[in-house]
Amino acid sequence: MTELELRTTAMAVGGEAVAREPSGRVVFVSGAAPGETVLVHLTDERRTFARGSVLQVVSGSPDRVDPPCPLVAEGCGGCDWQHLSLGAQERLRRELVADVLHRDGGVEDPSVTSGTPVPAERVRTTVRGTVGADGRFAFRRRRSHDPVEVASCLVAHPLVDEILAEGRFDGADEVTVRVGARTGERLVVAGPNARGVVVPGDVTVVGSDQLRRGHRAWIHETAADRTWRVSAGSFFQASPEGAEALVTEVAAMVERWAPDAERLVDLCSGVGLFAGTVGAGRSVVGVERSASAVADARHNLADLPDVRLVKVALARWRPSAADVVVADPARSGLGAEAVASVAATGAGLCVLVSCDPASLGRDARLLGQAGYRHAGSVVLDLFGHTGQVEVVSGFVRDHPDRAGAP
Repeated sequence: MTELELRTTAMAVGGEAVAREPSGRVVFVSGAAPGETVLVHLTDERRTFARGSVLQVVSGSPDRVDPPCPLVAEGCGGCDWQHLSLGAQERLRRELVADVLHRDGGVEDPSVTSGTPVPAERVRTTVRGTVGADGRFAFRRRRSHDPVEVASCLVAHPLVDEILAEGRFDGADEVTVRVGARTGERLVVAGPNARGVVVPGDVTVVGSDQLRRGHRAWIHETAADRTWRVSAGSFFQASPEGAEALVTEVAAMVERWAPDAERLVDLCSGVGLFAGTVGAGRSVVGVERSASAVADARHNLADLPDVRLVKVALARWRPSAADVVVADPARSGLGAEAVASVAATGAGLCVLVSCDPASLGRDARLLGQAGYRHAGSVVLDLFGHTGQVEVVSGFVRDHPDRAGAP
């Protein structure tokens, strides 16, 4: 077992601290904070970089705290920043975003602020995991498939936590628990099937094999003054508070940079969160590839007459004229083809919702090349005690060329 004493300098995208060996090789260290001297056990060694975990803190950072959840000591990989104070987590997320916007996005002195606060604990309405030896729900160890059985989870909503404590999932190897915090509805999806699942009687249970055969199951959640149907195969934010924080920040960007916008395109529109809130009172085109999410959106937005939903992959979408584009892509980001489509709409404002700093940096550079300048980013702490980052960024085209819009 290779052990090294290293000095950490910063946080990397992905939530690990960065250090360097005397040879200059970069080491990504889990469980460390910037500015610490730590004894590190190397777990993965490559020619150009290595990964390791903290064995001992030789000289700690003032940002370091005792993890509030005992599962961290057992190796649970669910919350990788519990050793950092909440204030430090907020600051480090901002620093990560500013760094990638400058380094990868080519943005000089980017404006990055913290947004609407969301509680770090007891709010997560969706958790995904595996199953331990005795049939109990389990998270995986960090960078491992080994299970860490869970009787309670610090970040999970109490309606989720009850299922983790009381449920048994014999025969399953993947489990997703999803609840409506404000409706009380609860759903478990088990794979490859749900035959051995035992949960409280009010919980809807469905197997992934049933979903593949076309069975439908869903819950409802209330957020931003609307009720949302969310099917088992559809994405929704990890808490209603998180959804509302996103709506607040996206709406603020639109109000600031395009208050008179009449036409909005909602790319990767999911179950209709932004189309049904920021898009209310505007003409909206929603673009989404998931059949499940499009079906939910049609249900959720049935009362809005000026919304058109298009089921198509983003790369195959033929752009519609717009004043504003709101885009909430997957972790991989928009990419060159989608950025070209954004520009082809003629929109003077693109509000980009990013869940990965690296893809934000790439998209910022592409949007800059397409004529959009970075007008500011707001960082949201939607996943407390983790290095996961959610960012709402505004990109403004100061002289939009609408002649090229379809």
